[in-house]
Amino acid sequence: MIITKQKDFNELLSSVGKEPVFIVGCSECATMCHTGGEKEVLEMKGALEDKNIPVTGWVILEPACHLQNDKRILRKYKDEVNKANKILVLACGNGIQTVSEIIENAEVIAGNDTLFLGEIKRANEFEKRCNMCGDCIEDLFGGFCPVSRCPKSMLNGPCGGSIDGKCEVDSNIDCVWDLIYKRLKEKKQLQLLKIIQEPKDWSKSTETRRAL
Repeated sequence: MIITKQKDFNELLSSVGKEPVFIVGCSECATMCHTGGEKEVLEMKGALEDKNIPVTGWVILEPACHLQNDKRILRKYKDEVNKANKILVLACGNGIQTVSEIIENAEVIAGNDTLFLGEIKRANEFEKRCNMCGDCIEDLFGGFCPVSRCPKSMLNGPCGGSIDGKCEVDSNIDCVWDLIYKRLKEKKQLQLLKIIQEPKDWSKSTETRRAL
C-alpha cells in the first residue's frame, strides 16, 4: 500500500488561509495509514473550523486514485465543491493529482506527504518493501527484495558492515541480507546465492513512463 503522513497542521493552515475549503479523503491507503480516512477528515474539519475557516463539505473517495469513480462521486458534491476556494486532499500524491484533474475551479492543496510503497507492520508503523522497479526478483532471495530493503540496494550479497543482523546505515533496520541468508538456509536453497545477479535493468521500471 502507499504510505503517507499528514502534513504539519500549521503548514496546512498557511496553504489554506481563511478561504472556504472542501476536504477530500481516501477509502484505501490513506484510511489504513490514518492520514485521510473518515476519522481524520472529520478531525481536520473540526480543526479548521476551530480556526474560523469555513468548511463547505467533505467526502471520502473510493479510492482517490480512481479517476472515473472520483468523477461520479464528486458530481454528488458539486454545490459544496463550487462553494470552496480550496480543496484539501488527504490522500497520496496520485490521489491528489487525480482530484486536481477533475476540479479545475479551485486550488487543490496536498494534505499528505507520500512516502513509499510498504507494509503495515502494526498500527501506525510501516516498512518500505517495494521500489516498484518493474522487475520483481523476490523469488531469488527467499521472498525478500534487496533492492528496496537494503539502503545500498546490494544485489550480490551484504556490504559487510552489518552488526548483529542490523544495517550499518540505520541500526533500527534489519540487514535484509542477514534475513535472506537465514531464510535460504532454512529452505536449503543457499545455492541461489551463488548466482551472480546482473545490474538491474531499470528500463523495465515505469518511473520514466507516463502511462501504460
